[in-house]
Amino acid sequence: MTGTKYVSWCLALLLRLAAVAGLADDGQFLYNGFAGVNLTLYGAARITPNGLLKLTNGTVQQTGHAFYPPPVRLRRTPSTKTNGTGNEKAVRSFSSSFVFGIVTADTQDLGGHGVVLVVAPRANLSTGLANNYMGLFNGTGSVGSASNHLFAVELDTIQNPDFRDINNNHVGININDLASRDNDKAGYYDDDDGRFHDMTLISGDAMQVWVDYDGDTTRVNVTLAPLGVRKPARPLLSATHDLSTVIVGESYIGFSSATGTLSTQHYVLGWSFGVDMPAPTIDAAKLPKMPKRRTRSDQSKTMVIALPILSVVLLLFMVSCVILVRKRYNYGELREDWEVEFGPHRIPYKDLRRATERFKNKNLLGVGGFGRVYKGVLPKSRLEVAVKRVSHESRQGMKEFVAKVVSIGRLRHRNIVQLLGYCRLKNELLLIYDYMPNGSLDKYLYGHNNMPVLSWAQRFLIIKGIASGLYYLHEEWEQVVVHRDIKASNVLLDSEMNARLGDFGLAKLYNHGSDMQTTIIAGTLGYLAPEITRTGKASPLTDVFAFGVFLLEVTTGRKPVERDTEGGIHMLVDLISAHLDRETLPMDMVDPRLEGEYNTDEASLVLKLGLLCSHPLPDLRPSMRQVMQYLDGQLPFPELVPSHTSFSMLSMAQSRGLDSYAISKSLSSMASISQLSSFSSGR
Repeated sequence: MTGTKYVSWCLALLLRLAAVAGLADDGQFLYNGFAGVNLTLYGAARITPNGLLKLTNGTVQQTGHAFYPPPVRLRRTPSTKTNGTGNEKAVRSFSSSFVFGIVTADTQDLGGHGVVLVVAPRANLSTGLANNYMGLFNGTGSVGSASNHLFAVELDTIQNPDFRDINNNHVGININDLASRDNDKAGYYDDDDGRFHDMTLISGDAMQVWVDYDGDTTRVNVTLAPLGVRKPARPLLSATHDLSTVIVGESYIGFSSATGTLSTQHYVLGWSFGVDMPAPTIDAAKLPKMPKRRTRSDQSKTMVIALPILSVVLLLFMVSCVILVRKRYNYGELREDWEVEFGPHRIPYKDLRRATERFKNKNLLGVGGFGRVYKGVLPKSRLEVAVKRVSHESRQGMKEFVAKVVSIGRLRHRNIVQLLGYCRLKNELLLIYDYMPNGSLDKYLYGHNNMPVLSWAQRFLIIKGIASGLYYLHEEWEQVVVHRDIKASNVLLDSEMNARLGDFGLAKLYNHGSDMQTTIIAGTLGYLAPEITRTGKASPLTDVFAFGVFLLEVTTGRKPVERDTEGGIHMLVDLISAHLDRETLPMDMVDPRLEGEYNTDEASLVLKLGLLCSHPLPDLRPSMRQVMQYLDGQLPFPELVPSHTSFSMLSMAQSRGLDSYAISKSLSSMASISQLSSFSSGR
């Protein structure tokens, strides 16, 4: 081995060891393609055999992340060289260039969100949600927080009014937020005549981006151009943003991408980066080729050749299928004119039938009071779903119900089960949810099928998760959502045992600040707030009441309503509040299956909070914002007054004119009350 080769070999080995060890470096690199390159990949991100960095593979509701492995030093240190002007800022100059391409399905005119170059304090953004969040954030609570310490440049192909997007084809500079500080439509300025040329991000063509930050002037320049066009002198975006409070430590450089409801593939062909120097020049001749996108002309040529043959075969096949399907299934999909506006949220019945293998019993997840729930895998996206079949005999109110389903489908929170869409048949409504592999919480609380005992740490995390989800429904979303059926069987657990609130069949939506309307009484006995029986009005505070009962249920492992051996009825709230009368903490009520292995302070807090939330007087219940503050220790818990100021649930029900026999019959059945909406059941 020659001396030069030996030195090169040693240098390469040192760089590789630094990357493996995660040591910070100055981040200069150049990738003309990614074959054999060591990147940190998450989600759907993969490097193809021909050297493309493929961030997403066309599956809907998907994220992909790719990062340069070691952290990069972007903060100045005493040893960092300066230009001697004396006005150096805390963050050094840096520059990045990359070539990307976005391919949509066939002749699709919209993309499934876009690509983001991101500078973040950590490489693992795998908790980021797809769709509107572009893989960067995991809910509205995290968006816009200064604690994110995130700088990004987005190439966005969806217009989201919530984040003030100007159109569905724009470039933006983002700081800790999805709402861009600066943005403009995609394009570039010609160096010769200064004219602006539009570019289409989802054209399927390769494009090059340059991102330059001047650490002395704090100016950010973002430039876009077709691949092969020299970097334009005039940037697309140019703005002053001091990143001193954004980039506060070692940083990771990489890409984030996400899809929504449309099939899209996001690619990066080459990438370079430099600190205190321009990004090295990418050699376009060495880059891998973009996959070819099928055009309308390609399809037309194919159809001209194949149509005469296929039309006859297809016609015969379709006639045969129609006859067989009508013969075997004596019902079909219902479609009415008003459903046109809800088109994207409607999932074809044929897809659901294929997904569940014609609703075979082996895919049955559970049976509720109003239908069955099946596990399925959607044929196109390969997304695991739960399909709930709900019987309905009348079209009365169907339009309003479907409108509600579509609205709730826009909810995005880590502790809420995603409602993906619906399908209508003659006598059935099918609701499609994200599949939760660990099932419902009640099976773990009550030991169904020898399920493992949940630890206290798991229970406390579940409680905080559902509290966060309810706070989002009540205060953070664009409307107030009152769930109306909070209970353990409606809390689902994902693959990592995170809690998600499901089954929004009874939910009511209101505008913030508007009065709650009287409605049909709905819910489940044991969780119903007492004022509902008087006014029929569901409100956030009736949800808080049910959440309080839920807290006691999770802590004690006991059902909200129990019957003793002599036929007597006992409310869990009354049993625990009786201890408060004696001014003792009911720690002996904590689930005995925990065998004493729990945090006493946390369990005591949850029991007292459960009593406070389930107080008979709604004005004395806390809001979900306050509940979150109590659970996080940000607000001192108030002193509970013994129940000489309150009264038991059972006594109160009797005082409303319900005789003991009626109460006993109702509670023993543990069914929802007779005026329940026909769409209510645990998922």
